[in-house]
Amino acid sequence: MHLMIPFASALQPETGRSALLRSLRLPNLARLLARLTPTTRHGSDETTLSMPFERALAHAFGWQGDDGRLPWAAQALAQDDIDPGTHAWALLTPVHWLVGRDQVTLADPQHLHLSAQTSHLLFEAVRPLFETEGWRLEWGGPLRWYAAHESLEQLPCASIDRAIGHPIDQWQPAHPQAGVLRRLQNEAQMVLYQHPCNDERADRGVYTVNSFWFSGCGRAQPTRVPPELVVDTRLRAPLLTQDWAAWSQAWAALDATAVLEALERSRQGGSVTLTLAGDRIAQVFETRPKAWFARIGQSFSPSPVAPVLEAL
Repeated sequence: MHLMIPFASALQPETGRSALLRSLRLPNLARLLARLTPTTRHGSDETTLSMPFERALAHAFGWQGDDGRLPWAAQALAQDDIDPGTHAWALLTPVHWLVGRDQVTLADPQHLHLSAQTSHLLFEAVRPLFETEGWRLEWGGPLRWYAAHESLEQLPCASIDRAIGHPIDQWQPAHPQAGVLRRLQNEAQMVLYQHPCNDERADRGVYTVNSFWFSGCGRAQPTRVPPELVVDTRLRAPLLTQDWAAWSQAWAALDATAVLEALERSRQGGSVTLTLAGDRIAQVFETRPKAWFARIGQSFSPSPVAPVLEAL
């Protein structure tokens, strides 16, 4: 069993971060960590384009790729039953940019509550902009638009989870290959601004779709999905909204379910891998043979959780 937990730690709030992490009561995680050995680390700091859990997941899949160059778009396209072929793809996520006096921030696209019908209409409105310049577009779902073009093969892009809730300037690609896509993005913004669907959404007082975020560029790679891989993402939404009470509650629920299941598997002699990922590091823990005195000690001394999470 391999349990991967993204958003397991938080760099925010800057004031009180240590107190937040030390307030978590995660007895099953503490017992599980005492039975496992830290092994591989993925990531380096909070400035990388790829999230650490994305690096860890790509490693588990057997992918190759530098920072920001992992083919998530091609994989998602295949999961939407569309053959990626040999094309280089990008995921275009319809989003709402919050324009302030001094900066533009990115709202979580989940807050759009975008229906398939509305998404289709907006997608069809921007499609000609791309197709007249030799791009191919595909619709996969309300928040999953795809574009194919040779210029996307080695285009480094920031994960949308890096940008949500933050000023977008630091995450917009400055790579020369992004020039055409940035221009098409600007043209699409004008089309979206004038679209009747957005007029109707504005009248209802909900977020309009005024841009898209592109990410996950590259060609499809062979994927080796590890058996019994579980990626539990329940910590994502409360962390991105910085709802720390909800995040703590989600951690407690995760500890009582998926973490407990992994702990029981370990107690029964099964092989368990645990990956805990934060903004900087994804740390892998694995079942490894230990000396007899370590096995005796672990039954009495659960591993402290807070220092592990603070290091992520």
